[in-house]
Amino acid sequence: MATFAITLRVWRRGLNSFCKKRSTASNAPGVRFYSALMKAAKQNVNGVDLFYQQTGTGQHAVMLIPGALGSGQTDFGPQLESLDKDRFTVVSLDPRGYGNSRPPERDFPLDFFERDAKDAVDLMLALKFPRFSLLGWSDGGICALIAAARNPSLVRKLVVWGSNVYVSEQDLKIYDGLRDVSVWSARMRKPMEDVYGARGFPKIWGAWVDGISQFAQRPDGNICRELLPHISCPTLIVHGEKDPVVPACHPQYLLEHIRNSRLHLMPEGKHNLHLRFATEFNQLVEEFLCD
Repeated sequence: MATFAITLRVWRRGLNSFCKKRSTASNAPGVRFYSALMKAAKQNVNGVDLFYQQTGTGQHAVMLIPGALGSGQTDFGPQLESLDKDRFTVVSLDPRGYGNSRPPERDFPLDFFERDAKDAVDLMLALKFPRFSLLGWSDGGICALIAAARNPSLVRKLVVWGSNVYVSEQDLKIYDGLRDVSVWSARMRKPMEDVYGARGFPKIWGAWVDGISQFAQRPDGNICRELLPHISCPTLIVHGEKDPVVPACHPQYLLEHIRNSRLHLMPEGKHNLHLRFATEFNQLVEEFLCD
């Protein structure tokens, strides 16, 4: 119990830093500068109007899939701003029920990762990108893994970080310990309250905790273990060695079960390593995508 309490405190410190980064990223001068060059629109996909942002003119299309409750701008400001716009066309989406892709109200059936993965792929096809690479963070990484496995002919390359394909008892304790947002600091809550409202945020966060926790009841806590052997594209797994949310066993599992994959460790990285170390992360991703 003492070890878990320490882990929870570390997680909260990490989340505090993450939320601060989320809050400041969307207000960064570079983001405002590129806003004039960025398309923001909605596209009807699978019966839902999905909000997306698109920037760049490169031949290599890249989709960014955000984490839990996240949106393109809150989760990927430095990537939308700074990924090479001559090499890449970058598309971020707000998954259904998140951010600007509301309505509908977000729900979490057992197949919600599969649903989000299909939405992401179908959005890219609707935007006339016949092949593309996927960058997925946290929950978005799970969706990206599923999408790559289900659509090997469409996905060129895959980058995931902060992601898992099963829920262990250790993971379940972390999720349960974070359920009560009233114990979070005001700075931790603010970015989510700005999007979902002071009353709406605890509701949707609690629903997410229930949604991710339900996988612990499945054999081996399975989310999508069985799909990993079907991923054929080159895959980069990035892991922050100080990530208090995703234990190191998860990226190692991905490495062992995805052929043509490699693992890059960031010693000082936490769960939001792509925000905290955006320059290093962007360079790593660009080199991998262009290799």
